[in-house]
Amino acid sequence: MLSRRYISGGWQVIRNWSTRLAHTSVEYRPISKLLIANRGEIACRVVRTARKMGVRTVAVYSEPDKNSMHVAMADEAYHIGPAASQESYLRADKILSVVQQSGAQAVHPGYGFLSENVEFAEQCAKERIIFVGPPATAIRDMGIKSTSKKIMSEAGVPIIGGYHGDDQSDSRLRKEAENIGFPVMIKAVRGGGGKGMRIAMTPEEFEDQLESARREATKAFGDDVMLIEKFVERPRHVEVQIFGDHHGNYVYLFERDCSVQRRHQKIIEEAPAPGLTWDVRRSIGEAAVKAARAVGYVGAGTVEFILDASHNFYFMEMNTRLQVEHPVSEMITNTDLVEWQLRVAAGERLPLLQDDIKLSGHSFEARIYAEDPDGGFLPGAGPLNHLSTPLATDRIRIETGVRQGDEVSVHYDPMIAKLVVWGHDRAHALNSLVTCLGDYNIVGLSTNVNFLMSLATHPNFVAGDVSTDFIPDHYNELFPERKPSPQLFCQTALALILEEEQETVRVIAKSRDPTSPFSPTGIPRINHTLSRVITISCGGKEETVQVDYVGSAKYRMTVGGTSYDISGILVRENNVAHLNCTVDGAASCSRVVMDGRDIHLFTQTGGWQFGVPAPKFESKLRKSAGASGGAVAPMPGVVEKVFVTPGQTVEAGDPLVVMIAMKMEYVIKAASPGVVEKVLFKQGDNVAKNTPLVKIKETEES
Repeated sequence: MLSRRYISGGWQVIRNWSTRLAHTSVEYRPISKLLIANRGEIACRVVRTARKMGVRTVAVYSEPDKNSMHVAMADEAYHIGPAASQESYLRADKILSVVQQSGAQAVHPGYGFLSENVEFAEQCAKERIIFVGPPATAIRDMGIKSTSKKIMSEAGVPIIGGYHGDDQSDSRLRKEAENIGFPVMIKAVRGGGGKGMRIAMTPEEFEDQLESARREATKAFGDDVMLIEKFVERPRHVEVQIFGDHHGNYVYLFERDCSVQRRHQKIIEEAPAPGLTWDVRRSIGEAAVKAARAVGYVGAGTVEFILDASHNFYFMEMNTRLQVEHPVSEMITNTDLVEWQLRVAAGERLPLLQDDIKLSGHSFEARIYAEDPDGGFLPGAGPLNHLSTPLATDRIRIETGVRQGDEVSVHYDPMIAKLVVWGHDRAHALNSLVTCLGDYNIVGLSTNVNFLMSLATHPNFVAGDVSTDFIPDHYNELFPERKPSPQLFCQTALALILEEEQETVRVIAKSRDPTSPFSPTGIPRINHTLSRVITISCGGKEETVQVDYVGSAKYRMTVGGTSYDISGILVRENNVAHLNCTVDGAASCSRVVMDGRDIHLFTQTGGWQFGVPAPKFESKLRKSAGASGGAVAPMPGVVEKVFVTPGQTVEAGDPLVVMIAMKMEYVIKAASPGVVEKVLFKQGDNVAKNTPLVKIKETEES
């Protein structure tokens, strides 16, 4: 069977698909059909790459994913269970059954779910199914943090000291934390992606953080074993993309800086890391290759390091899979790591060796999430009523698994897309990122797009002065009070007026008798100036706009006692309405989306949501269903644990309910003292955002 590999600037045909490699007993063979044991944007990415290589693809899906993008893209698709990942995407037996039914020769696990499951990798090998990932031994060694630290230390990779012992009693862990010295990091030994990870800044909060980390680790990994290590304050999170093949070849594809995080999860990644000298860059890359060699690694992997202020680096963990942020490494090295995965899994040598890999330019990736940054980054869910993105080019990539009209599910990760850009240098790449974020318009749920724009334009971020404490260190600047200007209210009023006029034209066009005096046409008024008042709300506050019609498509609008000369047109293109508006001679172009009573105005400085206020009776109904006298769900999710019962007395700050949303744990606490009157949900129940959970009768002194 013929295949190709990259040699000295060109592809060369070689005959190595059906070879039995000398140092292993595994027989490699061509991959003509690939099963993708994942969902979302990574499943879509693998489908695209496999199709480019002439490989047919098989998708699997849970019940809520039956109409999803990855299912539509694949050549075949199989239903594997209900929404809960424990009954679908995490069921190795169901995945392997589909492999047999479909005739696939290989499984690509993506990231998350079964991608780092030792038992699944072993079962694939047992059944002679190619697992597109490292050997099970490497997953096992690197998946247990205490074991990985020992291996790295013996391999000469710098590590941070801590407790990685078998005694998991609360007293022993607390004693070790005190010996290390606070603050300490509490980590699940099988953790990853920020799950099962907590920081205890003081001895007083250690037990609560330990219990919370254990609960989350049990939910995510089925294992609550913890390690304790010193927490390095204001560190940078720098990771290295490595790759190995079955022939003993290893390379690093330079480093990524993933320091800016919330809830220990990354938001913006960039490659290469800003401010590193070439000596440090080479040293950290070579250390990552040492780590890979130490465990006989094969395929794509990431070695993560903590970098201190003096650019000393320490091994943190190794992710034995492809990472979410791998596109930035691809952009600066002009490679396709998913294609590399498939070729290496089939027994080929690495397409490039270390001296062939050149670093070119700079790349950023912004993760676009359904979440509420102003509300503590609580994850969200809901419909994508409107979705428009920047135009993809060779320098701009949109990696997504959703389309307009899809729904972001409460059951899985809330990431909507990855926006990836490349520039000749960091400044050009960052400018491109900001511009593209302004063109990423979403309606239907809360997103972090405005926050990403605020983050990407922050002076310290622009200067490359980042750490994992970036958001708390610059909280006030990243979350300024946003007040719409009077000009924005005028633009919104103009959009409403022009939309009404276009709707009138559409109605007339459909009328059987457009000349009828009863048709909704505008009747000219001689020697009369038409005026109207439009009430518009934003952020819970209302503003009145006095509109005087002064000529064809020209208006005089008054907001807060100041008048403005307004004109403009509303142009529709590809399901997007563009408002070309002039306010007192200053021209601007915004995108407008009408969604019920809401008017979304998207500008290059961010998105704004305005609304036509609902009737008063609707407001009263909403108020009566609010949280007064109890607790409500801050986001859609599943009730994981209930701490209280009717008749129980609670104090302010007492935990009431634990919720799980998008694989993260949230504790809902009492806002004031009182007596529990009613618990409205039980463990396992699904609840929507703002749903009352516990009814509390407040005590008189509260």
